[in-house]
Amino acid sequence: SGGDPEVLDVVEVPILEPKPKDCQQENWLLDPNTRWKRAGRLEWKGLLTLTEAPERLWVNESSTHAGLNDQISLESAKNLKSSLVLIHVNELHLHVLRWERDFGSPRLRVQGRFQHHVEHYWLWVTDPGFENTYRAKGVGAYELGECCLTISLGLFENHWYKLIAAIIPRS
Repeated sequence: SGGDPEVLDVVEVPILEPKPKDCQQENWLLDPNTRWKRAGRLEWKGLLTLTEAPERLWVNESSTHAGLNDQISLESAKNLKSSLVLIHVNELHLHVLRWERDFGSPRLRVQGRFQHHVEHYWLWVTDPGFENTYRAKGVGAYELGECCLTISLGLFENHWYKLIAAIIPRS
């Protein structure tokens, strides 16, 4: 229909060839001359069959001053075989924090806090829908409950960072 795909849409995307770069082995070159086609919609039960259950989210070697288990060195990332993982968590807590970096204007940032196996994680949320919704609620802590999370790795200033790229609540 020409609309944007939404989370849980099943979409046929024409691809030309793999384009891996560093630990981002999942990258593909899309065919710009062929339209995407919506092929259906995934339900919660089907989504759960696609989740992964790694013991750790890649390596837990360091944390930023505002995060927990959220940073990976360039050296460690050389050994990684992926930069995306879909996991299931029983509880997700979103924290909206006033953030000021390098004496700039303060802004609100959204951080997701959860436990995966025995490890705890505090990761920045980059899912635009949840970022905008929770920034509008203001500084505070909010409980979302059971969710599936797409965790990705993003490179910034000589480190890889674990990010919550998508939040899919059970409800």
